Amino acid sequence: MSGAALGIEIVVVFFLALFLLHRYGDFKKQQRMVLFGTLLAWYLCFLIVFILPLDVSTTIYRQCEQDHKEQASVPALVSPLSNRTIVNTTAAPTKSVRTLCHKPWSYIPDGIMPVFWRVVYWTSQCLTWLLLPFMQSYARSGGFSITGKIKTALIENAIYYGTYLLIFGSLLIYVAVHPELRLSWYELQTIGITAANTWGLFLLVLLLGYGLVEIPRSYWNSSRHGHLLVKTYFKASKLMTEKADAEENLEDVMEEVRKVSESIKYNHPLRKYIDTILRKCPLDYQEKMGRNMDDYEDFDDKQNTYPTEKSLVKLHKQVIYAVQRHNRTRVQWQILLQQAIHLEDVAKNETSSTHQFVHSFPSSEPAGWFSRYIYTPTVEWYWECFLKRWFYRLLSIVLTLFSVVVVWSECTFFSTRPVLSLFAIFIQLAERDYNYLYIEMACFITIFFLCTCVYSTVFRIRVFNYYYLASHHQTDAYSLQFSGMLFCRLTPPLCLNFLGLIHMDSAISHQEKLQTAYTSIMGSMRVLSFIANGFYIYYPMLIVILCIATYFSLGTRCLNLLGFQQFMDDSEMTSDLIDEGKELIRREKRKRQRIEDGENRRRVSTSLPVRDRIELLQDAEPLDFNAEALTDDPLDAESGR
Repeated sequence: MSGAALGIEIVVVFFLALFLLHRYGDFKKQQRMVLFGTLLAWYLCFLIVFILPLDVSTTIYRQCEQDHKEQASVPALVSPLSNRTIVNTTAAPTKSVRTLCHKPWSYIPDGIMPVFWRVVYWTSQCLTWLLLPFMQSYARSGGFSITGKIKTALIENAIYYGTYLLIFGSLLIYVAVHPELRLSWYELQTIGITAANTWGLFLLVLLLGYGLVEIPRSYWNSSRHGHLLVKTYFKASKLMTEKADAEENLEDVMEEVRKVSESIKYNHPLRKYIDTILRKCPLDYQEKMGRNMDDYEDFDDKQNTYPTEKSLVKLHKQVIYAVQRHNRTRVQWQILLQQAIHLEDVAKNETSSTHQFVHSFPSSEPAGWFSRYIYTPTVEWYWECFLKRWFYRLLSIVLTLFSVVVVWSECTFFSTRPVLSLFAIFIQLAERDYNYLYIEMACFITIFFLCTCVYSTVFRIRVFNYYYLASHHQTDAYSLQFSGMLFCRLTPPLCLNFLGLIHMDSAISHQEKLQTAYTSIMGSMRVLSFIANGFYIYYPMLIVILCIATYFSLGTRCLNLLGFQQFMDDSEMTSDLIDEGKELIRREKRKRQRIEDGENRRRVSTSLPVRDRIELLQDAEPLDFNAEALTDDPLDAESGR
């Protein structure tokens, strides 16, 4: 099995990263360069998380072999009192000693892991600090040529690269001035790694402190159907506002495109740029602009003032952003509408005496074998109305206990005598019996939970409309690559922090043990002692303050005071938005019901003879004109949005 586990995990992690990219990205419309860069960044970060437990078990086995070899090589001791030779009972022949160290099933031969980690780490660092920022600006640029996009990307990243060089230069000056340190290639490499990990650890603690509280709380709130439905109404109101704003923005941009398209005719030198912009517009706008344009009219330089190429680049960028935002809000509205209808169905079915789940809008597609034989309406009722809430509550309690263990270990992992970190205690207990399967599972579950808290925060955070990871293929190229940059910056310090929690990093624990292959490529952090002995140990303790702030929703309250509406139970603005969202959902349900009724009448009429079809149309009651029907929308009845 040597190396087989490594190969299996490499393949599994690739398909996991591909699945997530397919969920958030769009393989058909987005550039291949963007998809490849994001996939490579996600894949390398997930690979570090999955392979690190194998590195830990292999290091423990190598440490066991080394300890037994040292014991076997200890010579007999001579007692000074009796001049008798005392045989060292701990020593044993090499063959019998080796039988005490059981080789793990996932053992990786020597020489493979250092090369593997070196390739993975430096590739991810090149992506996050060089390639992805450049590709991000390149993909977002509105330039019409490759040269123009490259020029824009270099200008936008000049400040970004300068900030990183400033941090690296400060650490370089510290090492050069320090009298006990020599400036060699090894120290330069360590300074670069330390600068990157210090920046990543700063972000890591912020995101981890939020995720340790928010993830258990989100599952607990998911068990409360009433709370979840009210929050969905709130989100519907905010999303409708954003959707209306996106539509208005798209209309304004399309109007500007129309004016530019009408002013620049087919034989103008800038017409090729206009055609490129038009191809990015929605199809209905393209047809509308095509009908209003006379392609055979020549341009006259003396009569018209034409836009410059620079203004067309800016317009091209605005079109890309407006179209993507409009499509995203439209898809998100349909998804949120489905969630609200489903939650309302759950609330109605909770009082059902038949214990069968009834949908307001049954699916038009034929039921599959899973719905017919396994997930029947009775099973669905018991799951949605009874079992699901208790499952989420139990899961929330387990995650809460895990979060408490993480916070305690983050505050005590530097103590080696006595050992206070609970994760280090668990690993050391398993290390005595050489239970490698337990060690790998404990390491994997721990680091997976840490990554879930950090990565889920990356997927949840939203920086206005510039960075937003939206599912169902609605994430733009800028957000995809920005997430890849965050993953590559957060994963290495997260893994080092995990190794510190289990006392496998000698730079923090100060124990004479074999280093893992992952730690060996990082270099000795003791080159910068004030970071290894100060920042890396005491800064993670701030996670306690961040967890307390997240528990009391201090960030949400601050955003609410600044005018960014957040969901808060004790806010009048929240109650108003909830009522507005409830009315919006009702209006959409009535609209969907009318559409389904029309489809049912059409299907019935097509299956009847001609005479019965005419009688059915004659029996249909005519719709009376009602002025109130035109203002059925509460948003239109009031001041309007």
